[in-house]
Amino acid sequence: MTEQAESVAVRRAVTVKARPERAFEVFTAGIAGWWPLDKAHIGSQPPIEAVVEPREGGRWFERAADGTECDWGRVLAWEPPHRVVFSWAISADFKPDPAIATEVEVRFEAEGDGATRVELEHRGLELYGEHAERMRETFGSPGGWVGMLTGFAGAAEES
Repeated sequence: MTEQAESVAVRRAVTVKARPERAFEVFTAGIAGWWPLDKAHIGSQPPIEAVVEPREGGRWFERAADGTECDWGRVLAWEPPHRVVFSWAISADFKPDPAIATEVEVRFEAEGDGATRVELEHRGLELYGEHAERMRETFGSPGGWVGMLTGFAGAAEES
């Protein structure tokens, strides 16, 4: 009998004052407006935008001013405005690596008064092997998904 490795994941949530349709749109099509490209990029050139191709099988990536692109992963599920799942094909050294395919699932659930609860799970971190715990701590920190969701919430809020 073999034991399955326990899944290592980071789970975070935020409630935004926006309808699910808007929250989904800002998270995906509007990613360049909230993703901190000055701090969170992996390409060799400074990026000017982040892009999510709006379909299953699409890419999510950064693009530099010279037109070079650096893939972050693929869109695994595209279910607007309720759910999107991305592969995260980035190594523990924060370099593109299609052999590492952790998953980021984001769910958008309507709450009262036009608000949306956004739940993010970054799972499969055991694929980082000996670096799994360090990556869990990194992704779960203010410099990781905590900060990303804070920036997203500010961009998504409707007045």
